Amino acid sequence: MKQLLTLLAAILAVTLPARAQDESIVAGLSQNVVSINATFVGSEILIFGAVKRETPAPDDELGVAVVVEGPSQQITVRRKAKRMGIWVNTDAVEVQRAPSFYAISTSAPFDEIIGEDIDRAMHISIPESIRIFYSEEVDDPENFAEAVIRIRSNAGLYKIDEGAVNISEDTLFDTRIQLPANLTEGVYKTRIFLTRDGEIVANHIADIDVRKVGLERWLYNLAHEQALIYGLMSLAIAIAAGWGASAIFRLILRS
Repeated sequence: MKQLLTLLAAILAVTLPARAQDESIVAGLSQNVVSINATFVGSEILIFGAVKRETPAPDDELGVAVVVEGPSQQITVRRKAKRMGIWVNTDAVEVQRAPSFYAISTSAPFDEIIGEDIDRAMHISIPESIRIFYSEEVDDPENFAEAVIRIRSNAGLYKIDEGAVNISEDTLFDTRIQLPANLTEGVYKTRIFLTRDGEIVANHIADIDVRKVGLERWLYNLAHEQALIYGLMSLAIAIAAGWGASAIFRLILRS
């Protein structure tokens, strides 16, 4: 019951200010579809919008947070330890939900525009975006979630860019999100939060479709739908490549 009351309080904290101040978001993306092909090296998404009001703007400072989240997946995180001079897997934790990509762009320091309770209720920050299965066999499951964040941050898949949202005349806003080359195919959810005094007064959701095209799409479908044919084709290519390299090497020796 206590958890239910906390959840209801968080929902009211999100919805009531928006009704009282009567503000909403009108937003757009520079592109809604990202195509992954053989020459794909990443992409940049321009996210822009305006605050629509029926009444004069409140005196509280306007804050904007933009989140782009890739498809989530369940993974197992293992910890290695040295036993008798050999590194072996010891503890393991099931991470129920870990976004394949997560980028946050804000108009000010994150803690100043998003309150802790709102973050916990709406899962906005990077730590709040990850869900883990708590295990009695592991004393520190949070460290496993931190390891996922650290590894994916180093790979450019998790990032936060504070101060990267530009706000003009307390109404217009824009930011740019860099998508790396190592993207996972799927639907990327874009969430835009309008905040005042740490509370969300409006939000907007849009989708970005990331998909393989051309040869990459054909190979992906072949590998997943015709695994035997894909394996035989890969073996044939490997044999042909080895024979070709051997033939070239013999020609070089003769000359």
